[in-house]
Amino acid sequence: MAAFLFFLVSVLVMSSSSITAQGPPFPGFYPSSSIQSSGFSQYFRNLWGPQHQRLDDQGSVTIWLDSTSGSGFKSLQSYLSGYFGVAVKLQSGYTAGVITSFYLSNNQYFPGNHDEIDLEFLGTTPGKPYTLQTNVFIRGSGDGNIIGREVKFHLWFDPTQNFHHYAIRWTPSDIIFLVDDVPIRRYTRKNDATFPVRPLWVYGSIWDASQWATEDGKYKADYRYQPFVSKYQEFKISGCRGLAGESCRAGSGGLSQEQYKAMEWVQRNYLVYDYCNDPKRDHTQIPEC
Repeated sequence: MAAFLFFLVSVLVMSSSSITAQGPPFPGFYPSSSIQSSGFSQYFRNLWGPQHQRLDDQGSVTIWLDSTSGSGFKSLQSYLSGYFGVAVKLQSGYTAGVITSFYLSNNQYFPGNHDEIDLEFLGTTPGKPYTLQTNVFIRGSGDGNIIGREVKFHLWFDPTQNFHHYAIRWTPSDIIFLVDDVPIRRYTRKNDATFPVRPLWVYGSIWDASQWATEDGKYKADYRYQPFVSKYQEFKISGCRGLAGESCRAGSGGLSQEQYKAMEWVQRNYLVYDYCNDPKRDHTQIPEC
């Protein structure tokens, strides 16, 4: 009987592992397929660290961090809503303390009072997976009075082996974070105080966040492993430009039943932190929870 039970448990474990390894359920449709990819120069220009940024003939861009500087880029236009996606390939090995990002923000125009929607890859140590942090800041909550809305995930693949598509879909009613067209998080609009409603620009960057990026700052950037390199390609942006005003709002919110099932699968298997479930947070500051 003991041998049979051991066999049964082994079969169940292997079965569960194989299901997870197959990847998430089919989300029903692929929103990125409706948007044509374009090269870096159509949407972006260098913002800082030009000596650490290289553009190739196919419109892809490589940025890197070393002990002297990181690098960042910024969109030519601001947007009020839309779909913002890019394929990214991360560096393997020791990358603790290093953040590779793709995000929306207006921090240059509203310092101390800005909005932001983040996709951030938190570097790691060998043998441990990258963490993908999603975050939303509202009207300065990311500045002096830090009220982050972090939800963190591991991924069901190795993001250092191939390019994968990461996207933010921002509509008047919600924000959806997607990985390879699979929704991983939905942040809904409950009121204007907890939702970005002003124009945002699109950014990408690589920088040293040793104080908090990897296991709450336990592991720092180690420049013996420099340069730390991140590659971006296949930019897909479709949205209402900021100058269009309130009359233009791209896309509708919500998720289909298939998308919800795919998102639930991701959150069940790969969610590692949700600010709403953190007992150390002051929940009076995050009423949307």
